Amino acid sequence: MLVTTSTASQPALSAAELIAVALNARDRAYAPYSHYHVGAAVLTADGSVIVGCNVENAAYPSTICAERVAITAAIAQGQRDFVAIAVATENGGSPCGACRQVMAELGPNMTVYIADADGNYRTTSVRALLPDSFMPEHLV
Repeated sequence: MLVTTSTASQPALSAAELIAVALNARDRAYAPYSHYHVGAAVLTADGSVIVGCNVENAAYPSTICAERVAITAAIAQGQRDFVAIAVATENGGSPCGACRQVMAELGPNMTVYIADADGNYRTTSVRALLPDSFMPEHLV
């Protein structure tokens, strides 16, 4: 889902607004096994917001996290310049290692907001979450 949030005369979303979008995306999660609903919202440089939610599968390795759903949906929509990502869980849980790796490659300069179900959040960065990431230049 693409939500356009700004124009040349209107600023991009605030952290609280981006978190509200992620919290709303949480409601769409398909989590019949863990019951751990996660929503994510990626803010792009042009002001677009692309959302994702976790989608579980009975074959557990086939599950995909909200962060990767949002980022891959953004890529599919032609977006490449990511400013921030908000991740919303029940208890403010941090992104998993796979999501951190995807964020490190596709949005290394993103601000990361990690929120709980009440909208309380902390701010960090991709580099802080995965300081010694494996990057394309390591594939020499």
